[in-house]
Amino acid sequence: MAIARALVNEPRVLLADEPTGNLDSVNSAKILELLAQVQERYGTTLIMVTHDLDIAATAHRHVAMRDGRICD
Repeated sequence: MAIARALVNEPRVLLADEPTGNLDSVNSAKILELLAQVQERYGTTLIMVTHDLDIAATAHRHVAMRDGRICD
């Protein structure tokens, strides 16, 4: 539901903190596909925070942090 509320106004930038954190693999894939479609259709910038390396691998750009500092 939170994702639907975030998308309803077609934001230019979407911040997603662990958007698939509590989901099984099937629903995680569906959410990632939805976010990719939003990016493509509306030109939305997606900033996603995740600890899941498989989820991070779907991103176009990666920024790694350690102890509150950018390290990569």
